[in-house]
Amino acid sequence: MINTALRQATPRTVLVVEDEPTLATAIAQRITAEGWTARVASDGSSAVQAAAQLKPDLVIMDIMLPVMDGLEATKRIVAARPVPVLILTARDDEADKVTGLGAGADDYMTKPFSMRELIARCKALLRRVERAKAIAKNSENEKVLDFGSLVIDPAQRIVTMNGEPVHLTPTEFDLLTTLARKPKSVLTREKLLEEVWDWVDASGTRTVDSHVKALRHKLGSQTIRTVHGVGYAFEPPEQEQHE
Repeated sequence: MINTALRQATPRTVLVVEDEPTLATAIAQRITAEGWTARVASDGSSAVQAAAQLKPDLVIMDIMLPVMDGLEATKRIVAARPVPVLILTARDDEADKVTGLGAGADDYMTKPFSMRELIARCKALLRRVERAKAIAKNSENEKVLDFGSLVIDPAQRIVTMNGEPVHLTPTEFDLLTTLARKPKSVLTREKLLEEVWDWVDASGTRTVDSHVKALRHKLGSQTIRTVHGVGYAFEPPEQEQHE
């Protein structure tokens, strides 16, 4: 079932997917206070339909939903049209977060959370979309990053491993490319937040950790090295010597 929150003339539309009416209303009202348009869906199936109709700029998705859970809904929404998704989870379990990011989400928040933090995350994701467009344009003439078995094409946003394509979310691709442009160099979590998420504070360093875990799951645990207390470094795979 889909409800309409108060609207204002704005190019920003946020789809809120939450089956708890009180929380859904609170989030929608806070979004409207920002001058954005908010729509609310109370189950995963309705969310997929609403996303197709509204083409929102951002989706806030609860994981535990009736009819269709938030992970499946996220997969379908992102597959149909790239859009930033912020997932909400009641469980502070790292495996759940990695699963959510693997479904195509760009960020997550654990309940309970502050509305101020939620809006800050939403603004960062929206800024990141605009920034990604500029980065993509600047990458049109960037050379392919060829590490032998692992090849990254920034212009076409394609990653292959051993000749086979690897499906990465937009955030995963940007994180990998940012690290791979400086092989073996250590980038702090704060630097990665700034470069990939366009965040100016350290409130989301755990988000970086979760995305790194998702990348390791897809590319191998040795691809990204942890420098404890500092950040991460890209470790190029062993390259074969060719005549």
